[in-house]
Amino acid sequence: MITVLGSTNLDLIGTVSRIPKPGETVPGDQFSMAAGGKGANQALAARRAGAEVRMVAAAGSDSFADEALKLLRADGVDLSNVRIVDGPTGIAMIFVDTAGENVIAILPGANGTMAAADADAALAGLGIGSVLMLQQEIPQAATERALDLAKAQGVVSILNTAPFLPTTKAVAERASIVIANETEFQLLTGAGLDRLDAAMADWAKAHNQTVIVTLGGDGARAATPEGSFAVPALKVDPVDTVGAGDTFCGYLAAGLDRGLGLEEAMRSAAVAASLACLKPGAQPAIPFADEVERVRGGA
Repeated sequence: MITVLGSTNLDLIGTVSRIPKPGETVPGDQFSMAAGGKGANQALAARRAGAEVRMVAAAGSDSFADEALKLLRADGVDLSNVRIVDGPTGIAMIFVDTAGENVIAILPGANGTMAAADADAALAGLGIGSVLMLQQEIPQAATERALDLAKAQGVVSILNTAPFLPTTKAVAERASIVIANETEFQLLTGAGLDRLDAAMADWAKAHNQTVIVTLGGDGARAATPEGSFAVPALKVDPVDTVGAGDTFCGYLAAGLDRGLGLEEAMRSAAVAASLACLKPGAQPAIPFADEVERVRGGA
């Protein structure tokens, strides 16, 4: 069983000719709405990878809530710990350009009500061998409490460092596994890509952690206190990269939950993340396990 403590949003997505610069207006041609939120995306990815998943989150009392939870409910994620609060559901406003790159602004809504009590609910009954996934789209007090409980209870905690916050470094040091993209890892350590491998090894040894850095089309790298390795991504022409990182996190957690070694779980996660770039939107683009295995079998 995987427990996800995190955000649930409705994504408002516009496609544009290119990402605007500050103060600039650019033309667009399509608009859509899709369920999102980093917590919900990762929960759905883990579920589509075949894991049993429980979501601990908050949604608003507005009409967006049903849409935000629609795919989680349809795919069988346990939503019994999703609180409905008086107020708006979280919103992500996303622009995607013709190359598949994106910019995102988050309006937290109900996600901002998440607190230490939600962390207590998430960790209740979890013990050695359980997996907890966390991100940073809910108040850090809830995330910090969950990480402390996870360590005390022997739970494997996976922290995705997005979106990066001023408190991220101190929070990241408490997790079992840290997942960052290359920009976030540079913010975490101050090390550029020219020192990536050395900085990852230093971090893993200093904090007795596993650290994973996702590199888009270049795959992902991992460092543990014992060593390091890299896994490739599929070569694809991306349509929309918005859900790729969350897909990677969810598939990685699902692989570890079913007993795969870290490298094998990362290989599956990297393929799934690549496939997620081939469709628009975050949750609608997350592939199912049979799609991933079909591609891996043909690789």
